[in-house]
Formats: sequence, C-alpha cells, structure tokens
Amino acid sequence: MKLLHKLVFIFPLTLWLTAGAGNKGDSAFTAGLFTASYAVQFPGGDLAKRFGINSNIGGSMLFKSGGNWLTGISANFLFGDNVKEDELFSKLSTSEDFMIDKVGTYAEIYLYERGYQLGVQFGKILSTGRPNPNSGILFMAGGGYLQHKIRIENPNKSAPQVQGDYRRGYDRLTGGLFASQFAGYIYFSNKKAANFYGGIEITEAWTKSLREYDFDRMAADTEKRFDLLWGFRIGWILPFYRKSPTVFYYY
Repeated sequence: MKLLHKLVFIFPLTLWLTAGAGNKGDSAFTAGLFTASYAVQFPGGDLAKRFGINSNIGGSMLFKSGGNWLTGISANFLFGDNVKEDELFSKLSTSEDFMIDKVGTYAEIYLYERGYQLGVQFGKILSTGRPNPNSGILFMAGGGYLQHKIRIENPNKSAPQVQGDYRRGYDRLTGGLFASQFAGYIYFSNKKAANFYGGIEITEAWTKSLREYDFDRMAADTEKRFDLLWGFRIGWILPFYRKSPTVFYYY
C-alpha cells in the first residue's frame, strides 16, 4: 500500500519527463495521459451475495510509448445503494424489522456500498490506422488492492447501536488483492481534447474480512472470499506532450 501511495506522487513527474512531442496525424506519439472514467458494474461470486449493481468512477495516469504500449497507475471509487444483507441488524430490531432509537422511536438507518481500488496497469493499442495510428483496439490488464464495506448511515445519530466503534461490528469491511482485464476501443482525434475510450472490464478479487468480530454473527468471519465485478467502462483522455523544439533549416 505504501508503494502505491508513493507512485501517485512520483508518476506525474515521470510522465512529464518522458513524454515527447508528436503529431497524431502522422505517426504514433509518445505522451503522458490523464484519464477520467465511469463504469457500471455487476457483481459476481461472493460479492453478489452482499451487493447489487454499483457505479465506479476513477482516474489513471499513464505513459504511452511510440509503440502504442501503455503503463501507469489507477485509482477508482466504488459506490451503490443495493445492499442485500438484510439480516444485518436482526438482533437489534423489532419483529417488524425496525430499530428503536434512544428516544423510543423508529431509527432511520440507510445502507450503502462503498469501496475503492488502487492499482497498476499495462496494455497495448492495436492500431486501426484511423483517424491516426494511435487509435484502435485497446487491451489492458492490471492488479492491486481492493477494499469494500457496507456504509451505515443514521442521519440524526439517534441510534447508539450503530454509532462509533459499534458500527464497525456491522460494516463487513473487506479487502484483498485484485486482477483486472479490459478490452475495448480507444480513439485519439487530431484535436487534443476529443479523445476517449470504452469497453468491457472484468475484476477478480481475493479478499477476506478485515474486522476481528461481527456483532450480528457473534463470531469472527474467517472465510476467504472470491469477489467478481464485470461491467462497461467509458473514459475521457487528456494527453500531455512536451513542446517540440523549434527547428530551422538553412539552404
């Protein structure tokens, strides 16, 4: 984790130092790339037992070589409101599934999915030649660390059963290593700002509980998990070039 945090600061400087000038209309260019993206994701494996469809927003900093190879780092935030573990507060609720707050009324409790991914990426563009050699079929692979949990919200903080350290006994904080694969299309226009990519992305994660004890189960969760996410990602790309030197020709 410390290594990933260091890369977040070191990589932008590396992009500027190594990125070269190029003409997208003539040949494949060398440049640093900043991307911002959005994905809708469908859970599988053990994750599908806990959450439904989620959204994923993120960004990456990549270096693109003249040979259309890509390397870099990425960070993504996962969020959703479809939590399937409806027995989470069964021991704290009435027979009608309501939790009573400290003043004797029904407590407002909302559950959300929250998580993040930090990782490294590498890939290859198979050029189609149109509108320039930088556009084409894009394959990416990566890996890193993934973490997710159930976010428990009690807006007026009237239910002490789910406040402070008590909340941690129910939030199912989970984390582990992941691998990801992406296949799609990347487009670089001959104008700097009109660049995008899109395609199908799959993420596999080998995770486990990060909490020592689950209050509702009255036991520790020691089982290993296999979490799966697949979905569709689209993104916008901003390339950074070092300015070409001015060249004078004398005859």
